[in-house]
Amino acid sequence: MTYNKKTIEDVEVSGKKVLVRCDFNVPLKDGVITSDKRIVEAIPTIRYLLDRKAAVILCSHMGKPKGEVNMKYTLAPVAARLTELLGQNVPLAPDTIGEGAKKMAAALEPGQAMLLENTRFDKREEANDPEFAKELASMAELFVNDAFGAAHRAHASTAGVAMYGGLPAVCGYLIQKEISVMGKALEDPARPFVAILGGAKVSDKIGVINNLLDKVDTIIVGGGMAYTFFKAKGCDVGSSICEYDKLDLANSMLEKARERKVNFLLPVDNIIGREYKEDTIFMRIYSDSIPDGWMGLDIGEKTQELFSKSIEGAGTIVWNGPMGVSEWPNFAGGTMAVAKAVADSGAVSIIGGGDSAAAVEKLGFADKMTHVSTGGGASLEFLEGRELPGISCLQDK
Repeated sequence: MTYNKKTIEDVEVSGKKVLVRCDFNVPLKDGVITSDKRIVEAIPTIRYLLDRKAAVILCSHMGKPKGEVNMKYTLAPVAARLTELLGQNVPLAPDTIGEGAKKMAAALEPGQAMLLENTRFDKREEANDPEFAKELASMAELFVNDAFGAAHRAHASTAGVAMYGGLPAVCGYLIQKEISVMGKALEDPARPFVAILGGAKVSDKIGVINNLLDKVDTIIVGGGMAYTFFKAKGCDVGSSICEYDKLDLANSMLEKARERKVNFLLPVDNIIGREYKEDTIFMRIYSDSIPDGWMGLDIGEKTQELFSKSIEGAGTIVWNGPMGVSEWPNFAGGTMAVAKAVADSGAVSIIGGGDSAAAVEKLGFADKMTHVSTGGGASLEFLEGRELPGISCLQDK
């Protein structure tokens, strides 16, 4: 799936009321933002519009308020942070599409910005309700989607405003970067092209593996999903996470890799633990014979060397999912080694959101990567080759 969409630079924005869908779904603790990365990522698009005297109406969801007003999920902390980052007041509307929001939007002057309250405070948002989308669209003359993290969802504020609201729709800088970097990696990668897949379940990555098997030179599989492949090959996996209903599928993927001459790498040794606990006793063992009552929690040193060697000469790397339980120090070594190898490789490196992005940030390697995606689910679906409704609704160039 390749996209060639109009951006904010392809349309006239000055003097216009512009509705911008951002991804301000930031982590909060006791009402305080613990990471403002998603807000910071949206600033270039917002600034471009403000500098050209657009009146900017920002909107986003936060959390899962289940279609009801729940002030635990208010965007007030986001409005305060935007005010700091932009150096100008960004007031929060009292609602999303009510009289308060519409009044503020109508009074908004060129060069000013405001933020609508959480779009998911109305159950019609997630249902992509046409009436709700039309109400949102009625406040503006142009729609800009810059919420890559929500682009795989056909909601009223991500796709509906373009589908039902009749607004011309383009992308902001963040979505433009996501689709151009990942699109080029999938369509015309510098070779060798190496995909690194981790995380718990094969079922989460079936589409990705199938799509990438036609494109990559090497697939590296670590994390919990590796044990399903081992079981499929007839190995003992102890009490490791394993999808027993996916064994045939795992075998067919290994067969497909052989047919396409794709180098399919699995761990050769693992760090195993007695229990799924941070302080469990652990030891290193070869991957094909995990004893009963033990579970794999990370890749071992020999695997770290094997994977790092395969990453070394890569031209393009796509990585989605950690190599072990990377949030626990005893089982973070594999993810750390892979992150370092990717950072040192000199390849075009794309980290596909979610847990792998969080791990790369936490381990301090984010600035060494070409691109760290802002969307976990969206980047997975992009890598699967699936159409993202929040992007396909935008105008083509």
